[in-house]
Amino acid sequence: MSHTRPAITLCADDYGLAPGVSDAIRALIGMGRLQATGCMTGSAHWPEAAAALKPLDGLADIGLHLTLTDQSPLGPMPALAPAGRLPPLPVLLKLALARRLDTAEIAVELERQIDAFEAAFGRPPDFLDGHHHVHQLPGIGEAVIGLWRRRLGGKGWFRSCVEPRAAIIARGVSPLRALVISELGQGFRRRLKSAGVPHNRSFRGVYDFSGRIPFDRLFERFTDRPGPRTLMMVHPGHVDAALEAADTLTHQREVEYRFLASDDMVRSLARRGLTLARLSP
Repeated sequence: MSHTRPAITLCADDYGLAPGVSDAIRALIGMGRLQATGCMTGSAHWPEAAAALKPLDGLADIGLHLTLTDQSPLGPMPALAPAGRLPPLPVLLKLALARRLDTAEIAVELERQIDAFEAAFGRPPDFLDGHHHVHQLPGIGEAVIGLWRRRLGGKGWFRSCVEPRAAIIARGVSPLRALVISELGQGFRRRLKSAGVPHNRSFRGVYDFSGRIPFDRLFERFTDRPGPRTLMMVHPGHVDAALEAADTLTHQREVEYRFLASDDMVRSLARRGLTLARLSP
């Protein structure tokens, strides 16, 4: 009879986007509150953020948060970013679904982003995922699996954004958004399974960032009854000028950080007999 407590992995997105985001994520890793973080290596803040993260290596999975929306690419992308700025998600989504992406151009940019990870952090990433979940889109998913084979040598894991429809509806948190993200990931999940790529089995954390529902209540819903290899994405951070210039998600990052750093989070997990664990062995 197993006495292992149910575990969940908390993964912070957007490390390196801005100093305040990186500072908050490092603090939470040091406290044992995060088990993974995905790094945005196209950011000008990444080299400094990488150096500050190195002393915490081994305390959490450190991955590459592949970025093809809203930010600047690391090199020329005349098809996707002709003016030097990656498109917003709706534009990228339409191009992907219409099979109109220049996949060769995208593959080169993904190589640049993993090069930047290794140059600053000194080793390959522990996992791959995508800013705005772009890694699972048609034309991009094939490229990132190829990247995993070439650059990670078949090691490390991927984020899968799939969750059963019934679970999403029962949770009642931004169900339409969560269903769309999950449905878009079905084909990618099948590719991961057929290629034998390790990935999480359940995905949590999709909401509208409005603050309408207090985050402590959202956390309880997202971490309810986790099965094996359950991953919840979070977006903690401190607001600074760099973040305000780079992203529209600002204040809610502070809300998430305060809860994740609090005793209330610890009590929430303990009350339900839950623990936190990395996805890497």
